[in-house]
Amino acid sequence: MSDVNKFGKHHSSDAAESGELSRDLSNRHIQFIALGGAIGSGLFMGAGKTISVSGTSIIFTYMIIGIVLFFVMRAMGELLLSNLKYKNFADFCSDYIGPWAGFFIGWSYWLTWVVAAVADSVVIGGYIQYWYPDLPTWGPALIVLAALMFLNLLTVRIFGELEFWFSLVKVVAVVSLIVVGGVLIAISYVSPNGVTASLSHLVDPAATLPYGMSGFFAGFQIAIFSFAGIEMIGATAAEAKDPHKTLPRAINAVPIRVMVFYVLSLICIISVSSWFAISADQSPFVQLFLVTGLPMAAGMINLVVTTSAISSANSGIFCTSRTLFGLSSAKQAPNMFSTVTRRKVPGASLIFSCLCVSLGTGLLIFIPKVMTVYTIVSTIASVLLIFIWSLILVAYLIYRKRNPELHKASKFKMPWGVPLSIFSLIFFACMIVLLTLEPDTLLALYLIPIWVVWLGLVYFLKYRHVEVKSYKAERVS
Repeated sequence: MSDVNKFGKHHSSDAAESGELSRDLSNRHIQFIALGGAIGSGLFMGAGKTISVSGTSIIFTYMIIGIVLFFVMRAMGELLLSNLKYKNFADFCSDYIGPWAGFFIGWSYWLTWVVAAVADSVVIGGYIQYWYPDLPTWGPALIVLAALMFLNLLTVRIFGELEFWFSLVKVVAVVSLIVVGGVLIAISYVSPNGVTASLSHLVDPAATLPYGMSGFFAGFQIAIFSFAGIEMIGATAAEAKDPHKTLPRAINAVPIRVMVFYVLSLICIISVSSWFAISADQSPFVQLFLVTGLPMAAGMINLVVTTSAISSANSGIFCTSRTLFGLSSAKQAPNMFSTVTRRKVPGASLIFSCLCVSLGTGLLIFIPKVMTVYTIVSTIASVLLIFIWSLILVAYLIYRKRNPELHKASKFKMPWGVPLSIFSLIFFACMIVLLTLEPDTLLALYLIPIWVVWLGLVYFLKYRHVEVKSYKAERVS
């Protein structure tokens, strides 16, 4: 039997009986699972707030973050392919930084996607209110979560197919918006409220930095959360059919695609609607079609963005269940979470994670304002992601110092790896500082030390003496 890794095990014919996951995700599944997680509420809902506070400068915000995260993904890719036994970023963090790092990154990644799924569930309730304004937001959110739990209890291949089509819908939606926006800009369309579609809105002095540099910096919070999901490629490695082909393709393609989708769609939204007509509390995609006097199209887009939020929540639930399964398999979580169903799905991990997401979604009962809850939970997820991405870079720097021969032999080198890793770490430190500038993001930031202290106590009292897995030999040249 193959060794256990943090997110799963190698495939075998008796996988269901031995507690192994099925290796049934193809390249298109992995790419669209990552796209499904990354193109979601951060763009379809969160972009409204980022545009409202940062103005047109938000385009540069997304470009900067996209470039930095591409560096992180390349570092992760080189590490994953440097050793055939690495199946995810928790594995190489344990190997290079220490067992505590694997424990912290594993549990933090689990919480990240629990919180991200809560954020997506929250906006699902908000989207449903477009049609049913008097319906409480928590009702449809919980119904959708129950449906997603059922779908995830199916085989991983069915999940991959469902997520592929879910993600395809949102990609088509973004492309359609870009095409429609491009046409409206080309014909200088005048909306019913008198706004003429024009690229000149992008350089309007009053809209470039409407709140100065403080507004520009404030836009980074939700913008960072918008890119949550691209590292999901590293979490799917254990269930990839051919990781040495699929991972490089996905890593090279997904961050660039996400950045292009975000930048082009934001250019179209601002050019057609103008910065002054964009509300912070609504989806800018829906607003664009409302401003243009096409309410029927707006309703269709709202249906699409609702589907997109469901897709993102679906990706999050997938990651939480696999993360918890891997932690249990590595003896860093209760044993009950390392079991799989007859369909080779980590059922106990999945159900427990969905229950946690449901509890988080219950915040809507006490704080009915969707954007308030969304900002709080997305900030928590952003800080956790910065922590995870930083540990990946630290592990990469140690790898470069400890095993220079592996880097030299690698066929998937991170370009200018050491200086770019250091630059990215400095960038992430600056992002943490920026989160202290806004009251709502600062509130969420206060909660993170509680999580870190709790993890430290649990690790010290229960898991610090747990024998960790060896990753010797079995290298990739």
